[in-house]
Amino acid sequence: MEQRGIEYSMVTTTLALPGYRIVRALGLVRGLKVRAAHLGDQMMARLRSIGGGRIDEYVEMCEQARAEALANMVWHAQEMGANSIVCVRYDATELAANMTEVLAYGTATWAEPEGADSR
Repeated sequence: MEQRGIEYSMVTTTLALPGYRIVRALGLVRGLKVRAAHLGDQMMARLRSIGGGRIDEYVEMCEQARAEALANMVWHAQEMGANSIVCVRYDATELAANMTEVLAYGTATWAEPEGADSR
């Protein structure tokens, strides 16, 4: 197995990667991120919540937390020697008011193009 970075096209929520076969499962990988909204964002979000609808400050905070948790998980898999991750899932937990933990997890794998020699 050669060591290389994981392309995001090789990260999936499914059990398989089309055009590839998984030749080795390397184990569970995870990425964790805890985020809290900035005080100014919290005040704007409270004002927006009065009228209902989309609250952009919290949407951005959640998107950033998910992206960072995913990046941390990919880094963890690369450290294990993986070139792909399957069965990816997210979980989120409210730790305190306006503070959220986001966990990305999956199975680190080594995948080869179909028809390649796996030696």
